[in-house]
Amino acid sequence: METAIFTQNDISSLRDLQPADWPDIVPNFYFYVESSSCFPIKVVINGAMAGIGAAIIHADVAWLGHIIVHPEHRSKGIGLYITQTLVDIAQQHHCQTINLIATAMGAPVYEKAGFIAETEYLFFKDIQIQQPGLPQPNIKPYQEKFLQQILAIDQTNSQENRGPMLREHVKTGLIYCHDDTVEGYYLPGLGEGLIIANTTRAGIELMKLHLSVSNKIAFPQDNINAVNFLYDKGFKEIRRAKRMRLGKARNVILSNIYNRIAGNIG
Repeated sequence: METAIFTQNDISSLRDLQPADWPDIVPNFYFYVESSSCFPIKVVINGAMAGIGAAIIHADVAWLGHIIVHPEHRSKGIGLYITQTLVDIAQQHHCQTINLIATAMGAPVYEKAGFIAETEYLFFKDIQIQQPGLPQPNIKPYQEKFLQQILAIDQTNSQENRGPMLREHVKTGLIYCHDDTVEGYYLPGLGEGLIIANTTRAGIELMKLHLSVSNKIAFPQDNINAVNFLYDKGFKEIRRAKRMRLGKARNVILSNIYNRIAGNIG
């Protein structure tokens, strides 16, 4: 068994590891190999790729994503080996907290590596929300004057330094503001459409906006206002997944996350 850096030349081999019930993993690995903050790896057995994974680093916080083992090589400890290798990479980059979102299959592996469950994310799909005819006056297109407020809201709620990533997507974002005070933001171009809001009114209105262009959404069970909004309309989650952590605990305000970015970034 050989471990090596995953490169762009390996992308053509991903089809053999693509989980049937996951979105296409190819775009994610293009992102990994092109980003200086990402560290993708592969495990090779007899010349063929047997497993993959990546560490995504935001200053002193890391996320692990796309830890996948080829079906022919499962139950051989490869998933645990990849996880531990990525943890080593994150710790070498001075990450004090390492996060991931675990599938039901992956959770027992991550527990063996020392990860603990902090909460669960709820996943909804086939959501149909009738939108009002008039636009919400408090929702406005992004303007440069709102950038620092957005970055402050994000860092307070996520407890991560995600500024470089957010700056790439804020120009196509929308914000909910009152008297030029930003209460929440929606970045439709970032993953599945990140929504973070400090107030319930901002979060729910931005959720409605997201659901006018998408029929799926995912957020922590701690966001009772988002849960009740969908439950009251007759929608129930189709599945749950654990948010797990290794290392230093952070005061993440999970109740203010109204839609996640993706499974590999939170």
